[in-house]
Amino acid sequence: MTPAIPYQQQVMLAEWTTYRVGGTAQWFACPRTLADLHRLLTWATAEQAPVTVLGAGSNVLVSDRGIEGLVLCTRYLRGATWDEQTGQVTAAAGMPLPQLAWEAARRGWQGLAWAVGIPGTVGGAVVMNAGAQGGCTAEYLVSAEVWMDGHIVTLTPAELGYSYRFSKLQITPGVVLSACWQCTPGHNPAVLLRQTGDYLHHRRTTQPYHLPSCGSVFRNPPNYKAGWLIEQSGLKGYQIGQAQVSPLHANFIVNLGGATAQHIYDLICHVQATVAQRWGIQLQPEVKFIGDFS
Repeated sequence: MTPAIPYQQQVMLAEWTTYRVGGTAQWFACPRTLADLHRLLTWATAEQAPVTVLGAGSNVLVSDRGIEGLVLCTRYLRGATWDEQTGQVTAAAGMPLPQLAWEAARRGWQGLAWAVGIPGTVGGAVVMNAGAQGGCTAEYLVSAEVWMDGHIVTLTPAELGYSYRFSKLQITPGVVLSACWQCTPGHNPAVLLRQTGDYLHHRRTTQPYHLPSCGSVFRNPPNYKAGWLIEQSGLKGYQIGQAQVSPLHANFIVNLGGATAQHIYDLICHVQATVAQRWGIQLQPEVKFIGDFS
């Protein structure tokens, strides 16, 4: 049995992740329509093949050993519909968050400016409860359509079990197809565009956008900023191989050009151990590890 659309075998995943590291996918596909995605998921279910979803490839660290099963890249599943009556926008899973934020600002819809600097997709935001600049997915999400156990279900924020950088989709298999967000239309587009631009400028001047990274590596523990704990532990600029704790923002680990996934993983572990020894706090990774790092 083969899927109704082409897939590739043994595809290097480094070019599909923002870290620019990672081994091969056993099978790899980039569906461009929801119908294609449904066919691939049906095929994977019939074959009992594990499914891994990559959107923009941010917030993940893919093992040098690669991934077994089917890797679905959803970044080409784009598009959004804007309902002027309700102020709700429904966006496909692969829609980049910055693109959605800019479009909302241009329309004079308030509510998504916080997302402009997040290097991820709508689907990833739903899974991770992504947030920045004081806003997060849980505050603005109305519902998400998710493929679960061969069926499409509509889940509310309550059903997704949101908490800080967490949803139940991180522990229960499911593939986000689309998400509906609540905004407030009727605002001055010029004001919102300026605010959105200010948020993006702040991100770009305080975070290492010029080097490959996954975004923030660790969740902020209660009462602390992870970056502050790492910096106060003397780890800014610390390297293992070509993986480095960013001198600009300590909660970013960057690839200086020749890092492996194992270098990055080892550096994450070193940061955890050092902060635990110094502060008695165990930092929890925000980045998702995919594959074997044993």
